[in-house]
Amino acid sequence: MPRLVICYSAHGRLQPMHLNLSADDVLKTTRSVRKRLDFDKPVERAIVEECLEIALQAPTGSNSQGWHWIIVEDAAKKKALADIYRKNWDLYANMPGRKFEAGDTRGERMDLVRDSAGYLAENFEKAPMLMIPCIDGRLDNLPAFAGAGAWGSLLPAVWSFMLALRERAMGSAWTTIHLMNDGEKEAAELLGIPYDKVTQGGLFPIAYTIGTDFKPAIREPLSKVLHWDKW
Repeated sequence: MPRLVICYSAHGRLQPMHLNLSADDVLKTTRSVRKRLDFDKPVERAIVEECLEIALQAPTGSNSQGWHWIIVEDAAKKKALADIYRKNWDLYANMPGRKFEAGDTRGERMDLVRDSAGYLAENFEKAPMLMIPCIDGRLDNLPAFAGAGAWGSLLPAVWSFMLALRERAMGSAWTTIHLMNDGEKEAAELLGIPYDKVTQGGLFPIAYTIGTDFKPAIREPLSKVLHWDKW
């Protein structure tokens, strides 16, 4: 079990809680958290900013640092974003799902994943904060090298943010469904994001977690996806 450390400043103000996990444990136990998000516990701006300061140390192509971070606390705006997400979720959830062979752990766990994702869709706006990471430029229809470079200048920072949350007894879930159809434009209009100049990378709830005892996920064996020298 991780050991939770709660600190107070000289002024009696609550400081970030740290689980004191090893680097390997943080990497192996940071999950997309949905049903175990604590919707009732407030989240401090200072702690989120501390996590973002860590995220800014992630790699960025050509040192471009073209990332932007939209944190949403306003209840009406959170509800509007959640409505965009739910509208697209209703479409996505009714699409034919991927089929897996018998014995594949991904297929065996699909019902649990769908149930968890549906719970988040129903309750998205209850999270104390929502975050939309953005990157300079429109990434539509880019050639592979340009797209890989652009996303590679944002997504590592997003993952670093989630890792930093985990170490502080907090969690999030990586979602992209609000971007479907006209959802990205609707979110941009709602939040004043210049759609023609900036691309959104997802929608992330931010909350403390109910308990901190997260474990490594069940994955297919490395031997199925590891290739040495050729495919």
